[in-house]
This record gives sequence, C-alpha cells and structure tokens, in this order.
Amino acid sequence: MGHFDEETLKSLGLSFDSHGKFPDVVLYHRSKNWLLLIESVTSRGPVDGKRHSELANLFADSIAGLIYVTAFPNRKTMAKYLGDISWETEVWVADAPSHLIHFNGERFLGPYEGNKRVI
Repeated sequence: MGHFDEETLKSLGLSFDSHGKFPDVVLYHRSKNWLLLIESVTSRGPVDGKRHSELANLFADSIAGLIYVTAFPNRKTMAKYLGDISWETEVWVADAPSHLIHFNGERFLGPYEGNKRVI
C-alpha cells in the first residue's frame, strides 16, 4: 500500500489486515462522509456483482456511505467490460476525467441507504 491512513479508517468504524481484498484506491470525502472504493480495471477487473458484494462485506462496518467506482484508461477498454459492470456503481474514464458514468439506480453519485443495493 502506498499510503494507508489507519487512524481515519478506525474513525469510520473500520479495521483491516493487510491480506484482505482491499480495493486499489480508497478515498474519503470528509464533507459528505463518503468512502469511494475504486478499482482499476487493469488490476483485477471492474466492480462486477461479485466484487461489489466482496467490497460491501469488507466495508460493512463503515459509518461512511460507500460508493463503488471502476476506473478505465479509455472508453475502448470500458466497452470490453460493459456487460460486467454492476448496477449502482460509477465508472470513471481517464481520457474524460471530468465525467462520471452512473450505472442506473435511484441516485447519482451517492451511497444507498444502509449501503445496500438491489441486484
């Protein structure tokens, strides 16, 4: 891990060992009390249904809302994985960094109540 802020995670009700299935990047948006769980498609694939469940379980004790994001280098790579991306997640593409793509759901860029989702 390049940077691991254990104190902030503890303040959010979380504790981890170094062998867990941690996402590639975890960002904390303090003013909104959101944790952005970001997976790079080039490391282990997109946030699909299985990965969404793994992350939901890993972060189940979080007092912050959870937002699931898959990061792609470009739209051509994203197109290869469109059928695998889980609903109620976000997609960020490096060649259009100021935009997000939201995969359905009742809200745009925000956690769902109780960090639950409908499959």
